[in-house]
Amino acid sequence: MAQAYSIERSTRASRITAIVALLALAALAAAPWWAGRADLRLLGEVYSFVALATVGPLVAAYGGLAAVGPQACVGCGGSALFALAMFLGVHPLLAIVLAGIAGALIAIPVAPLLFRLQGAYFAIGTWVLAEVFRLGFAQVSSLGGGSGISLPAGVVAGIAASRPLREMLVYWVALAIAVAAIGFVVLLLRSRIGLALTALRDSELASESLGIDIWRTKLLVYVGVAGLTSMTGAFIFLQKLRVSPDAAFSVNDWTAYVIFIAVIGGIGTIEGPIVGTVIFFLLRETLADLGTTYLMILGAVAILVMLRAPQGLWGWFAARTGLTLVPVRRRVVFSDQSK
Repeated sequence: MAQAYSIERSTRASRITAIVALLALAALAAAPWWAGRADLRLLGEVYSFVALATVGPLVAAYGGLAAVGPQACVGCGGSALFALAMFLGVHPLLAIVLAGIAGALIAIPVAPLLFRLQGAYFAIGTWVLAEVFRLGFAQVSSLGGGSGISLPAGVVAGIAASRPLREMLVYWVALAIAVAAIGFVVLLLRSRIGLALTALRDSELASESLGIDIWRTKLLVYVGVAGLTSMTGAFIFLQKLRVSPDAAFSVNDWTAYVIFIAVIGGIGTIEGPIVGTVIFFLLRETLADLGTTYLMILGAVAILVMLRAPQGLWGWFAARTGLTLVPVRRRVVFSDQSK
């Protein structure tokens, strides 16, 4: 008997998941017809955090880019949206895309400075950079300076002729951003760059010896993450209709919560951020009225998960069941064949 082998990535579970995901996506796309206005707004927030928690922490797990300053991209994206819509007359929905492009362009000259730092110094550097941006935008008087500015009613009305249609369009944009973030990470990890990232995660020295351009790989990932995060930030503040430096560059809202979601869901997986976001919003909607006690409970939950399941809830579940709904790794499958 001879053994033949093949390289596979999809599994029976992943194929079923793809079908279920398409059905769920169709149901979510139809939400404006079965959900209320408050529910649509809440779902928009959920999609925003899914996007933030999917892109940043996952790429950090593979690329070693452990940043604690994603609020820089969120703030730049939100501020760019207001500037484009108010001063250049760009349609707000188009401004979301342009804000993402602006965030990616800003990341290009910033990356060489940050990549000179390693480990904890890189993380601190991203935080310092976010504070520099916050202080810089606080000096821009046309955007309200330190107190911020609200989006004019005329700009908001320009999204669509009627309020129901406007709310539907904003909701669909939020869903599209979440899908784009998940798709970006899946396609990235399934590509040659994804293989390079996996190698970098295991050993940068060994990766370099195999011909992987470490700096170029990290730059491409960093710029892509910055663009998607800025786009998400632009949507967040379009939904809020007001931007201020303290809110846009808030480490609590756009970094601490995202880290919490990644920790309890599972860093290094596609499913983890989705699970973590659902748990976070369930806790928030249930316990938010408790004030500071709510934050203490979030901290206690994070500590408990880190102690009992360091790989996150989904990582813990996958390790015990072997179930992977969105496979990105290649598997060698052997089969016996007669000579």
